[in-house]
Amino acid sequence: MKLITEWTTPLRYKPYHQWSKAYQDRLASIIQKSDWKQAFHIQPKTGLLNDPNGFSFYNGKWHLFYQAYPFGPVHGVKSWYHMVSDNLVDWEQLDYALLPDSPYDSHGVYSGSAITVEDKLFLMYTGNVRNEKWERHSYQLGAWMDSEMQIEKMTEPLIENPPKGYTHEFRDPQVFRDQDQYLMAIGAQTEKEKGAVLVYQSSQLTDWELLGELDYTTEEMGFMVECPNLVFVDNQPVLLFCPQGLDKRITPYQNIYPNMYIIGSSFNKEAVAIENASDLVNLDEGFDIYATQAFHAPDGRVLSVGWIGLPEIDYPSFEEGWAHCLSIVKELSVKDQHLYQKPVAEIQELRQNHEVLQGVVQESDILLTSPGRNVYELKLELDASTSGSLYLFADKQNKEGLKLSFDAKHDTISMDRSKAGIPFGESYGSIRTAALKRQEKLSLHIFVDRSVCEVFINDGYCVMTSRVFLKDPQQTAIFLEGFAGDYTGDFWTLREMNE
Repeated sequence: MKLITEWTTPLRYKPYHQWSKAYQDRLASIIQKSDWKQAFHIQPKTGLLNDPNGFSFYNGKWHLFYQAYPFGPVHGVKSWYHMVSDNLVDWEQLDYALLPDSPYDSHGVYSGSAITVEDKLFLMYTGNVRNEKWERHSYQLGAWMDSEMQIEKMTEPLIENPPKGYTHEFRDPQVFRDQDQYLMAIGAQTEKEKGAVLVYQSSQLTDWELLGELDYTTEEMGFMVECPNLVFVDNQPVLLFCPQGLDKRITPYQNIYPNMYIIGSSFNKEAVAIENASDLVNLDEGFDIYATQAFHAPDGRVLSVGWIGLPEIDYPSFEEGWAHCLSIVKELSVKDQHLYQKPVAEIQELRQNHEVLQGVVQESDILLTSPGRNVYELKLELDASTSGSLYLFADKQNKEGLKLSFDAKHDTISMDRSKAGIPFGESYGSIRTAALKRQEKLSLHIFVDRSVCEVFINDGYCVMTSRVFLKDPQQTAIFLEGFAGDYTGDFWTLREMNE
């Protein structure tokens, strides 16, 4: 059975029940055989994965949903797929939780959030509907999940229309508590096609009142803001968001659309404002992070997870009928008005064989190690005076691979994937560079998982994420070269999820 390669609109919106089981089984079998299939990152069972949704803790388990289109690597009629975990590392696939099966979400279950309310989990999401002229109507919808993980949609929309002055590009509600009330941030577009974030308030989750447009910048936020998340990290408001069409003179970025954040001193609900808001900052300085969702965990941590993928970019795995994955879970903190992102401590449960690394950086490349497969964790610490390059996914001659270059003189680090397997997204460049804060040591904390690499720099001061699609999965060598200084480190092979 051949895979579909020409995706017409009728195919993308073909009802789920009309797809044969044989076709879905074919898709699943291809993923299982793929050299790019991840070991410990969440990826789709079949088809496409994009935005993480409903990240929450309920009834003794971590819950995470993702927007899914199960029939191919394209953006068709979306649903939510449900995952659960006891430890934020081993995620169990359950089933499709929200399907596009009502008059208010017939053309897609779009992104949203979840919050525990007494003994149930409340889900709020955007329903996408198209008319015969293919004009969009966005509904903000609700559903309740019980302790048996049975989900019942609410029969009527919670918000039937965007407010006056805004278009139906109105989506991605994020619900959170505010004392005895609930607040909701949602992405929007003005009738002048300017991106905005709106804030609503409710006492019972059914009576949503518009407080106003969130004031967090004086700059224009492109033509649309997607996936806004307002969280409070170390008692400071942090807004995560994705401004589409943002003028690069406001904040430099290279990806088609950026995932960004701002930090304020306080949130003024009466003024609907983040006070003393910082400039916009890239949440990830790499190639492939978008739609990051964060929430307040009951243990006091603020946790986040992002979509490792971007809209409107073709990825090599499309040829195999599947697309994208989610990041590992990160813990957020604020220090000196800067957002730090670190891998959750639970990730250590994946560690297996341990190897200590130590030596002197040399001008000629040094083989640090060459594991049997690209499924590992690497921690490396170098003298702050060291300049050089670390090569991952490298062949034995170190002619091909992902190159991380660090420059002590200019306090920068760059990621170059121009020689890292199959090229893609080249119109947006093959190198990303980030500025670092001067400190005594340069620390790199790296997670490699077959076709994805997440790099945490200087305890999470900066993060760089990239997909890598090798032609040869045997390219597993790790090389280091440079000038001046010692290096120390640790290397672990990692087990697979649920192993």
